[in-house]
Amino acid sequence: MRIAFIGDIIGRPGRSIIKENLKQLKKEHKIDFVIANYENASHGFGLTQKNAAELFNTGIDVMTGGNHSWDRKEIHGLFDKYELLRPHNYPLEVSGTGCKTYEVCGEKIAVLNLMGYYGMPLTDNPFRCAKDTIASLQEEGVKNIFIDMHAEATAEKRALMMMLKSQVSAIVGTHTHVGTDDLQIDEGTGYLTDIGLTGCRDNVIGMSSDVPIRRFLTGLPERFKVPDKCKSILQMVVFDISEGKCSNAFKIKTFNDGRKFITEAWID
Repeated sequence: MRIAFIGDIIGRPGRSIIKENLKQLKKEHKIDFVIANYENASHGFGLTQKNAAELFNTGIDVMTGGNHSWDRKEIHGLFDKYELLRPHNYPLEVSGTGCKTYEVCGEKIAVLNLMGYYGMPLTDNPFRCAKDTIASLQEEGVKNIFIDMHAEATAEKRALMMMLKSQVSAIVGTHTHVGTDDLQIDEGTGYLTDIGLTGCRDNVIGMSSDVPIRRFLTGLPERFKVPDKCKSILQMVVFDISEGKCSNAFKIKTFNDGRKFITEAWID
């Protein structure tokens, strides 16, 4: 199977560039299954029902979340209506789940959403949660496992990779909105520390630059906002997976001006 993962979708610019390009990208690269991170999809904070419907209509199959999943109260009612995940290491009392299994090209694939510790809200241990969840999936006969590790610290994402390589099909980091240049395949596990944002590329992590500049100059809090118009980018990583192993991977960066760059993974 060929699966794709789209990085943190930020506001209308992120949703728009997906709407304009995803169907063609799926056709051109023969993509069977699309995962995307939604936590900044509605004005930069959380996800509304309207925007969830809009994104699923573009060809996305399932969406993962993060610390901003809860920014809009209506999210609690959306978990049963749409294929939405939230970090699995939130306590059991929290609505939704962070792990679901799907059938793609005659094989099962589990999508697991985790959240790191550093700079994040209080959650259960993501590393122990990952080990326990993967053990349960393997007992159920699920070999293909994809993980979105939503974390601030690159060390947490890398440590998860070192702990789980050869046990899962792919691990991709989200949250920082800044893409890293370390796409690789190691012992059959595809890995990218951070995929980067999908949205505005000509400001500060997808948000209007005036607010963060004032915050850095004054130290005073002010709410970030997504620009109405900007230069945008769609960042997607693609994995060829079968029988639990990743055999090929590449990252596609699609710009709103028509440019497209593809970076192949290195294999260790």
